[in-house]
Amino acid sequence: MPTVDPRATCLIGEATRTWRPELVGEAGAPEPLAMWEEVAREAAGRHLARLDAIDVVYCHTWQYDDPPRRLAERLAVEPGRLHYSGIGGTTPQQLVQDNADRIRRGELDLVLVVGGEALATQRRWKKAGERYPYSFKPAEKPAFPWEAPFHPAEMAHDVFQAWLTFAIFENARRAHLGIGLDDYRLQLGQQWAPFTRVAAANPEAWFPVERTAQEIITAGTDNRMVGYPYTKFMVSIMDVDMSAALLLASHETADALGVPANERVYLRGTSYALDPVYVAEHPDLWRSPAMEAASAAALGAAGVGIDDVAHLDLYSCFGSSVNFARDALGLGIDDSRGFTVTGGLPYHGGAGSDYVTHSIATMARRLREDPGSIGLVSGVGMHMTKHAFGVYSTEPGRLGAPPPVAEPVSARIVDTYEGEAKVVGYSVVHGREGGPEWGVLVCDVGSSDQELPLRCYARIDDPDRLVEAEVEELIGTTVALVPDGALNRVT
Repeated sequence: MPTVDPRATCLIGEATRTWRPELVGEAGAPEPLAMWEEVAREAAGRHLARLDAIDVVYCHTWQYDDPPRRLAERLAVEPGRLHYSGIGGTTPQQLVQDNADRIRRGELDLVLVVGGEALATQRRWKKAGERYPYSFKPAEKPAFPWEAPFHPAEMAHDVFQAWLTFAIFENARRAHLGIGLDDYRLQLGQQWAPFTRVAAANPEAWFPVERTAQEIITAGTDNRMVGYPYTKFMVSIMDVDMSAALLLASHETADALGVPANERVYLRGTSYALDPVYVAEHPDLWRSPAMEAASAAALGAAGVGIDDVAHLDLYSCFGSSVNFARDALGLGIDDSRGFTVTGGLPYHGGAGSDYVTHSIATMARRLREDPGSIGLVSGVGMHMTKHAFGVYSTEPGRLGAPPPVAEPVSARIVDTYEGEAKVVGYSVVHGREGGPEWGVLVCDVGSSDQELPLRCYARIDDPDRLVEAEVEELIGTTVALVPDGALNRVT
């Protein structure tokens, strides 16, 4: 066996727990700090006192005055490094990647990454008109860690919700591929149905229910259309009560702690890349150049190809995140490996920014059951902006440095526009009763000096046009726009 780099990073412990309502009753889940403590103790076990660092994934349920410090106090440990993360679906993999760098440099030996949310319990209390009691309230409410300012054109056109922005990307991909609207929605159902099978077999899943493709795509009372082409059964569920933790160590520390070789899962490759921040800035709304670059870099650093990977968990907040990753990796919709080990964010549940902690933990268990195999985990953050990939295996290997990834190239957005415009992306927003209420377009309105698209957003309110947009392809057509204050309206 080749000599293992003593500073190689391996996962030597993990824990996950879900507090489903039918299991915990009216009391609901404990506050996040108690959740973190529980999974941290399970993941670290007898190694708890040796921790050099604790990283806590940003908690969306509520803010403590000093989250990692409060957790360290609950655990009765005093690690030298305490860190509270930013937001986004890439966060846990980024924390693993960053700590692997510190381990490689000899700055750390044993690191705990932990996160968890009680959003479902908080929602029940709020619905009852009460505030959930929690500890260590900060003296002043901290500002939400937005990573970029709101774009005035997106504010004017209500381009905020992820189910809307990812639907815009989805429709752009469908048009690029030239697939009919109904056929494409059927493909989405066929992609999601295997996710539900995995969730149904996963005791940690929030919705352990197997569904057929037709059940998933058919809009109805319990499965209303949200943002075309997505029904309720096709979108991420964030209001869950769940927590997870990972214990990372250097190879030599794992040796010193007496961790058996068959209990270690090594980080073999990793990469992180960015697409433009704002939706209309993406030059090609139907793909992710950053996802293509980051996935290739992570696999290259691991010294493997996608055909060598046995297990996959592609970030699945919405269909387009899975589809863009499949396209980047060259995977067909019927790939026998499947695309999730948890059941995915719509069915397993995505606890705020913490889903990938669960997917890495679940992947580690899968790899131990299949020694020597390779697994790939991905994360997506913000509106298809941030992309992280991690390659893992029970077999140690050199963690190669990924090549630098190019900075994103962005189209330019104009706030208002009058005249003819070409539709390049859109979605139709449906109300709580299920009917279409309004639509948003992304339009090309010319070319900038850099020969990149000049873009604007626009709004459709005409009921007939909204119905038509879900029956006939709107992308590629020309519309007439007239500014109405900060809003561009389709006339």
